Amino acid sequence: MVREMKIAGLVMDQQTDNTVVVLKDLSSDTALPIVIGLLEASNIAAKLENIALPRPMTHDLLKNIMDQLEVEVDRVEISDLKNETFYAWIYLSANDRETKIDARPSDALAIALCTGSRIYVNEKVIQKYKTIMTRNETETLDDEAKKWTEILENLSPNDFQRYKI
Repeated sequence: MVREMKIAGLVMDQQTDNTVVVLKDLSSDTALPIVIGLLEASNIAAKLENIALPRPMTHDLLKNIMDQLEVEVDRVEISDLKNETFYAWIYLSANDRETKIDARPSDALAIALCTGSRIYVNEKVIQKYKTIMTRNETETLDDEAKKWTEILENLSPNDFQRYKI
């Protein structure tokens, strides 16, 4: 099962300096952030802002080639999440035949913007992402708990004498 999403925007993760494209579910408040490269983010930002560049970018070139060959992009799909890496498919149709092409999510999203194609995310990707986030939150909490346990274990009764209740 897939969910249709749209690009809600681009953000910069201040902690890691990574560029993140945020996909938003059209029928719920579910969002999916995907880290992408700075150049890909620039291409996506230009498309989102309707900025016309003097020369075609790679995604524009691919669109122009597909137009000349009468190939259409039916849709793109963020199809999987393995080892914290997202995977995508670009679904093409020509002469009543559908073909899917393996792609990086950033490229698939940029091509979807160039062609006005729909963006889908496989439900398993959303579930895997939620699992990763839950695990990371638990690890963070565990790290904080360990830190406080260590602090408390190293306290002596004399340390408490400084504080009056």
